[in-house]
Amino acid sequence: MQTYESILVDRDGPVGVVTLNRPEVLNAWDWLMSAEMNHAFGVFDDDDTVRAIVLTGAGRAFCAGAGLLPAGRTFDGSLTRDQAQARYPDSEGRQADRLRTPVIAAINGAAVGAGITMTLRTDIRFVAADAKLGFVFNRRGVIPDADLLWSLPRLVGYARAMDLLLTGRIFTGAEAAEAGLASRALPAGEVLAAAMTAAHDIADNVAPVSAAITKLVARRFLEETDRQAALELERRLFRWAGQHADAPEGVNAFREKRTPRWTLSKTRDFPAELLDEAR
Repeated sequence: MQTYESILVDRDGPVGVVTLNRPEVLNAWDWLMSAEMNHAFGVFDDDDTVRAIVLTGAGRAFCAGAGLLPAGRTFDGSLTRDQAQARYPDSEGRQADRLRTPVIAAINGAAVGAGITMTLRTDIRFVAADAKLGFVFNRRGVIPDADLLWSLPRLVGYARAMDLLLTGRIFTGAEAAEAGLASRALPAGEVLAAAMTAAHDIADNVAPVSAAITKLVARRFLEETDRQAALELERRLFRWAGQHADAPEGVNAFREKRTPRWTLSKTRDFPAELLDEAR
């Protein structure tokens, strides 16, 4: 596997693991970390043997947000963005929400600012119940970014989103789960194990192309205002899936009480043309 400066990558069978690895600064975000993380996501996404990805942080924090730099350089990206893009030129298009592989965030500790915003691109989020979380941008003299003003109201509703965004207050992982921002809140020491268990369940039992269609189309439908058009695309994709090998395999595996043997490839068999035609 490739070696990175600010993250670690590992494999646990069909599950890829990306760990933010700057524990001495609570895994503070910078452009290099972002580029490396997305590059690693892309490598895993291009590998048919990787069925799920887990994202977590080293040490006691998940990610404490952007590193606080002098002379106004914290938020404008002037310090490292150009260098990071030069080293990983394809990384910007490989964020978690654009992958065909399900991504689970194991938020093992504090996640503030950019640290929590990055997790909203993942598909499932497990969080430490006592973790300190916060969308603190307005308290730093900037505004929420990275699609946050669009995505957070859709995830938790307008009223809750405004409570979190306008106040910029710190809240707990337990509150995040209650609000629907996370799937489960757990003791900090159990978060990664729970995420890995969920990832292996997906890897073992979920058809890779079915998962890819589900996550990408569900994201797309957040923007779809024509319900009939959404229903028609869903029907076309359902018919497509039913005509391919994984559909009878899923039924047979269930009837025979065995682990399914999926044959469709997320990289080669994904019906991109159906999604393109519907635009």
